[in-house]
Amino acid sequence: MKLIADSGSSKCDWVVIDDSVRIDVNTMGLNPFFHDAEFIQNIIQNEPGLVKYVDEIAEVHYYGAGCSSDDLKEVVSTGLSAVFSNALVSVQHDALSSVFATYDGDSCISCIIGTGSNSVFFNGVDAREEVPALGFVLGDEGSGSYLGKRLLSDFLYKKMPLSLSNAFLEKYGVDKNSILDNTLKKPNVNVYLASFAPFLSENIGSNYAQKIVVDAFSAFVDIHVMCYKEAKDVPIHFVGSVAYYFKDQLKEVLEMNGLTLGNVLRKPIDGLVQFHN
Repeated sequence: MKLIADSGSSKCDWVVIDDSVRIDVNTMGLNPFFHDAEFIQNIIQNEPGLVKYVDEIAEVHYYGAGCSSDDLKEVVSTGLSAVFSNALVSVQHDALSSVFATYDGDSCISCIIGTGSNSVFFNGVDAREEVPALGFVLGDEGSGSYLGKRLLSDFLYKKMPLSLSNAFLEKYGVDKNSILDNTLKKPNVNVYLASFAPFLSENIGSNYAQKIVVDAFSAFVDIHVMCYKEAKDVPIHFVGSVAYYFKDQLKEVLEMNGLTLGNVLRKPIDGLVQFHN
C-alpha cells in the first residue's frame, strides 16, 4: 500500500492506493517553514482516514511547499516517519509534483501558482530551477498570497474603487486593526493573504481586478519563466488554484510574451497517483 501526498501551504491532498483501490483524504497544508515535525505528526494522527492504514502503508511519497533543502525535508520526514513507522518515506519539493503531474513527454517549464509560486524546467530526465522561490515576503509573484497582499494594501490605502471597496468590506468585515493583527501577530500569514484572492475571481469583470491579476502574472512570467533560455521553445505548464481559476488572464500574459500555454491543473495529485502507481 502506498500513500501519495501533495501539500501546498493551504491544503494537503493525500491518496492511499492499493492496487485498484483509492482513498482520498484532505488536511490543512503543511510547510516546514511554519510547522515542526511534532505538529506534522499530530495533524496526521488526528486524521482517521490516514491513521487506519498506518500499519499497511509501505511507501510514502510526499511533495510539499517549503521542502526546498535537506534540513526542511528532514522536518517533514521526521513527522511522517513517526506515524508511518513501517514505511519508506520520500519527501520532495512541490516543484517536482508539478513536473510529474503535467509532463507529457516533451521538455517543458512547469509552474506552481497557488498560495505560493515557483517554476522548474524539466527535459524528461533532469529538473532545473533557474531562480529560487523566495516565499510570500520577498517573492511568490502571481500567487494567492501576492494577490491578497495587493488587495489588502489597496483597501487600506483607499486605492480600491469605492464600489469594490464596499463589497470587500461587506464580504470580509476587515479593518486596519484586524488586518495588521493577522499579518503581524498570527501564524500562517501567507494562507491568510491568499484567502482574499477569490474576491478577484468574483469581480474579474472589472478593470481593477483584471489589471491586478494581469500585473501579478506578468511579474511571475518575467521572473520565473523568462529566466529560462528555453522559455519560448517549450510549453509552459501550470498547477495550482490561482492558475486554474485565472486561466484566461494567464493565457493572455503568456501570449503577450510570445510563450505557449500548456496544461493547467487545479491539483497535481491525480498526476502523482498515476506517476507512482
